[in-house]
Amino acid sequence: MSRVSGVSTASAVWRHDLALVWHQVRYEQLSFWRNPQSAFFTFVFPIVIILAFCALFHGAGTSAYFYGLSALQYYVPTIAAVSVLGSCYSQLAIVLSIRRQNGILKRIRATPLPAWAYFLGLLAHCVMVSVVDVVLIVGVGALFGVPLPTHWLALAGGAGGRRRQLLPLGVGVASLIRNAEAAPAVVQIVLFPLVFISGTYLPIHSDLLNRVSGALPVRPFNQSLLGPLSQHTGIEWGNLGVLFAWGAVGTVVAVSRFRWDPRPE
Repeated sequence: MSRVSGVSTASAVWRHDLALVWHQVRYEQLSFWRNPQSAFFTFVFPIVIILAFCALFHGAGTSAYFYGLSALQYYVPTIAAVSVLGSCYSQLAIVLSIRRQNGILKRIRATPLPAWAYFLGLLAHCVMVSVVDVVLIVGVGALFGVPLPTHWLALAGGAGGRRRQLLPLGVGVASLIRNAEAAPAVVQIVLFPLVFISGTYLPIHSDLLNRVSGALPVRPFNQSLLGPLSQHTGIEWGNLGVLFAWGAVGTVVAVSRFRWDPRPE
């Protein structure tokens, strides 16, 4: 009898935790869409970028400069990657810094919501936003003649793992930011150099620079989207392994340094 009661209790706790996670996902989605200006530019900015590249390179054929791809076949995955970085890393770190300084995180910590459920809700929200970004970018590319991906399972499965590794990095960087005013500068000074040396906007043909950037998170992320989206290959396990390693680093930093209370000035 006690065993049945224990199973029933565990099941009730599990359902309660799932309900809390779903509540947090709804909260993140509602707060996102209730700021229409932020939501609008979250989706419009990458579309404007890819439209600019489509206007510049529409009709261009394949080239060795783009590793045997056309310019648009190269840029659709890399712009998709930078849009995911924006939603799952940059915005996440900035939002957490603002919420901490405004005391929102402190109030959340005082609720029954477990810390893991809060961050799981953030992850689900970031994934939803980034999926919309990727679909829009791939759709714009298709309008300009870029073939649609053929390895959808590799794209969906691998992309989920890639996004999960960006969340700890965003939380880890947020834990190092002292105040909300400094958040955009700190986030961008980390991201911008990596974006450029990782071949997001221009292919990099330096073996040394590619080896260096290949050990950092942005280039493996670019390459892991280039495979399913343009080269019609499966999951890039080597690149995914680098992202998992950086996700582990971000997790260690976040666990050891993340604070729910505002930092004293």
